[in-house]
This record gives sequence, C-alpha cells and structure tokens, in this order.
Amino acid sequence: TKKRGCNGLSYTLNYAYENHLENHPRDEAMTINLSSPDMEGNGLKVFVEPMALMNVIGTEMDFLDTVMTSEFTFTNPNSKGECGCGESFNV
Repeated sequence: TKKRGCNGLSYTLNYAYENHLENHPRDEAMTINLSSPDMEGNGLKVFVEPMALMNVIGTEMDFLDTVMTSEFTFTNPNSKGECGCGESFNV
C-alpha cells in the first residue's frame, strides 16, 4: 500500500525479480497455492512491504477479466471506507 488517493491508502503492484529478497530482505513473501497445481498462477510469490502488512492482513486479491476491464480487485476486511471511484481506502 502507498499513502495516496482521496481516502488515504491505495494498493500498489510492482514487478518483482528472482533476487527480490536480496534487495528487500524485510519484505514478507507469500506463495499462492491454488486448488489445482496445473492452474495458471499456482506457486506465484507475492511480496508485501513491512509497513503495509498491517493494512492488508486478511485481504483477498483476485483478477477480474471482463469485456469492460481487466484488473486486480481487493477485498479488505479491515477497510473502514473507500473513495467513490474505489481507488483508495482507509483502515
């Protein structure tokens, strides 16, 4: 998460490389385990910065691909509110 948007925080995604933990040793690494090992994305690693961890605990991330949009969506049980466009939130 980054401090920005009209409601305080926003989700920020960046690419990570194989040596990510060498350059960012304090980041938390989580591995995505899907119901079938053959599904695309199974074993994918997600890194979370320590300062953001308390803001995203329990958050579910999904990818939505429709005729109108292709985007990651976040369902955060800690969120106390979002801006009108849904780009930022507060906890």
